[in-house]
Amino acid sequence: MNSTRRKRSVQLAKVVLCLGVAAVFWLLNALNKPGYTLNVEYPIHFVYNDSLYVPTSPLPRTVMVNVSSDGWGLLRHSWLPFRVDPVDYVVANPLQASIINTSSLAAALAEQVKKLRVNYVVADTLDMHFDKRLTKTVQLVADSLHINMAPRYMVSSVINLTPRTLQVEGPAQLVRGLPDTVLVRIPRKRIMDNYDEELPLNPFRHPLLHTSADRVTVSFEVGELLSPAKP
Repeated sequence: MNSTRRKRSVQLAKVVLCLGVAAVFWLLNALNKPGYTLNVEYPIHFVYNDSLYVPTSPLPRTVMVNVSSDGWGLLRHSWLPFRVDPVDYVVANPLQASIINTSSLAAALAEQVKKLRVNYVVADTLDMHFDKRLTKTVQLVADSLHINMAPRYMVSSVINLTPRTLQVEGPAQLVRGLPDTVLVRIPRKRIMDNYDEELPLNPFRHPLLHTSADRVTVSFEVGELLSPAKP
């Protein structure tokens, strides 16, 4: 009885082994055949004069590309991410360009990816928007009319601001709308001592604007008003 079971176990193991070997040979043969396709993400780098122009919407870091190769080539790229240099996409006239030319992008990819055949970029259109880069100088002025002083105390010196001006850089449409002067408000209440604090510059927290500083130091001296002497 035990001998019969052992024979059946050996036969079953041989069948499983044969099936496994056959599956491996079939897989190897299939991977050697050409004509497989796969959608992969490929890194992209936009080339433009960034001293004159700025994108007003995020530029894509990758593009989806349909590629063809044999099974081995696609298997390698499906398991491992692309570890190659991004393809350069030249934007010659940023103010006139509103979409990425997928045909020219596919051609550029074909020049760079030699082991795969680039069929097309999956997206029909990829939007992009640029504006002229502009810099504006904004004057910082302390809001002296709304300083909250304790009773019988007053500002007794010039109000110092460091810096007194800001360089704000960004898309021309946004920068042109900025005021020439920005009031810096003093948030502390009932001030009775000399004031020296660093304050955030909240009006310029737009993600497309870059400033030469994001904080301003405000300082001034405080004096107490003395009661007149009684005769």
